[in-house]
Amino acid sequence: MARLCASGVSAFADLKGGFGVFFIERRSKRIILAVDRFSIETACFGMEGNRFSFSDRADAVPLDSRTLSAQCIHDYLYFHTVPAPATIFREVRRLEHGGHLCIEHGELRLGSHWQPRFEEIRGVTLAARSEQFRELLRQSVSVEAAVPGKLGCFLSGGTDSSTVAGMLSRTTGEGARTYSIGFDAPGYDEMEYARVAARHFGTDHHEYYVTADDVVQGVSEVSAHFDQPFGNSSVVPAYFCARMAQGDGVTRLLAGDGGDELFGGNTRYRFQQFLDLYQTLPESLRGRVIEPAFSGWLGRSGIPGLKHAAAYVRNSRIPMPDRMQSFNLLSRIGASEILDPALLEAVDQREPLRDQQRTYAGAVADSTINRMLHYDWKYTLADTDLPKVRGAAGLAGLTVGYPLLADEIADFSLGLPSNYKLRNFRLRWFFKEALRNFLPDATIRKKKHGFGLPFGLWATQHAGLRDLAGDSLAALERRGILRAGFRDGLMGHLLAAHPGYYGELIWILMMLEQWLAMHDHATWTSPSRSVGADARVRVVAS
Repeated sequence: MARLCASGVSAFADLKGGFGVFFIERRSKRIILAVDRFSIETACFGMEGNRFSFSDRADAVPLDSRTLSAQCIHDYLYFHTVPAPATIFREVRRLEHGGHLCIEHGELRLGSHWQPRFEEIRGVTLAARSEQFRELLRQSVSVEAAVPGKLGCFLSGGTDSSTVAGMLSRTTGEGARTYSIGFDAPGYDEMEYARVAARHFGTDHHEYYVTADDVVQGVSEVSAHFDQPFGNSSVVPAYFCARMAQGDGVTRLLAGDGGDELFGGNTRYRFQQFLDLYQTLPESLRGRVIEPAFSGWLGRSGIPGLKHAAAYVRNSRIPMPDRMQSFNLLSRIGASEILDPALLEAVDQREPLRDQQRTYAGAVADSTINRMLHYDWKYTLADTDLPKVRGAAGLAGLTVGYPLLADEIADFSLGLPSNYKLRNFRLRWFFKEALRNFLPDATIRKKKHGFGLPFGLWATQHAGLRDLAGDSLAALERRGILRAGFRDGLMGHLLAAHPGYYGELIWILMMLEQWLAMHDHATWTSPSRSVGADARVRVVAS
């Protein structure tokens, strides 16, 4: 136990898979709390006087008082979730992925026991790497298949979920149970790709088409289940997918999360590589010719080609990670347009960007793609996708396994050369090459989609969904969160003109209100675990 407090890194580095661990040594009044690399499991905590309390949920940490944070309401609208270490409550913190805390001798120390290092290994052939990767996949899926219970797989039809479902079928020698969600909406339904994978691997395939009526029903259920506001719209179809599996007797689902973030599959990686090309031009050409030209009449001409070129130059000059937020909803529309002025007075609007800058700068990596992957291991995986899948499955009474996030696969990805992840603007090049004779060709060629919800489109057509959204936004006005009058323009001409874009904003606002309506956070206590410490605890840097 002393070694745990003294080093942290060496102690928890040996633990594998998802974990949330708690140690207490009453004689020495020593407390330790830790979570795994990606926060597959979570741990939240709070202090009141000399009393330390914790839980795996932010809303279950047993405190005498709990208040909402104006800063975190703002940050939720920015990220569509509340990133660790903050929670929606001022008094509650969440351990960051790969993080631990130790209370000893009256001091609370926070630290990280896993710091990924991108050390690109050269001199290994593609064939050798591919063989090693396929074997790691087989081993990881075999470990998941050995967990007791009836096993199934999410199957969106994308590369990751198809790989997991296919490997499970090949490993067990029988068709995996696969579950897919579709939408009866143009441009949103990806069910045919799921069917391609199901036929290719001979799975026992199940489908469900989510409707606008399902969304009206599911919003309150999903909102109430989460321990803080959660605005990723694919959580509702994920829940209906898990519920379908639960009705079939499945107790555990395998998910494909992690493939994009370990092997370079998100489309923004390609876009940022394209922007980086500008920096390879001679500085004299950029500074003396191109930038003066586009800051003048060329950039203001309105001619489509020149206008786009000017935007390219402008965005290329913005440093990383700042430019990744160029299309952020809250930034583009403006927090002052959306939020009540009184709430904004209590908010530092620059804090989310500073948090991102710290995360990006903390990457031990030499390439832009690897720094972006490091960034996404926090904001996309630990703070968004894993809570989404864990919450959706948990609401349906299921547990989840993530074969692509096995420690051995994550370590393997750290050693891949950068151009194996993004090569000539081709996303996840190595992953697809390694599985080219395993996955269907249509899956290899497919663009990333997932369980995206056509909420904006449906909100313009379905009266019940539109009323739910409108009523939710009106309630946020009454709470002093949404600026008076903004709702009318948003639900009126803005949504009708751009259902996909403004529908996303309406969704995250609606989910905020639905969560608030399901929880009374003025003053409460919740049953959980508490530890009293005789010595006063003070927070120190670690």
